[in-house]
Amino acid sequence: MSDIQFNNQITNEITVTPEAAVQLRGIVDNEEGVAGVRIFVAGGGCGGMNYGMTLVEQPHERDCAWEDGDLKVFVDVVALGFLEGVEIDFRSEGLNQSFVFKNVFANTSGGGACGGCGGASGGGGGGCA
Repeated sequence: MSDIQFNNQITNEITVTPEAAVQLRGIVDNEEGVAGVRIFVAGGGCGGMNYGMTLVEQPHERDCAWEDGDLKVFVDVVALGFLEGVEIDFRSEGLNQSFVFKNVFANTSGGGACGGCGGASGGGGGGCA
């Protein structure tokens, strides 16, 4: 019998910029009973895949986690394969504020064509609020 163990720590598969970490920490800190943020990938749309974030009360057994101090970002193992190489940033331009996923699908064949949320055309990713 094998003693292979599941490694649930995210090291360099995704990057969260300092500004995005500050904003995510602020969101998590304002919610009671929240363990962190989940990044997810879902099929659909002309770009082939969509991605987004939601709050997590209790992580799943097979979630991978990226940690920065008290901030935890959870990704399930299937989504992590599609998100490998992504940088999550936060941009503020005038009254517009959003999280931006850069280089989404860089290491997969699922590139987007629309350039909207979930698209990876042009400069490498759309923004999702």
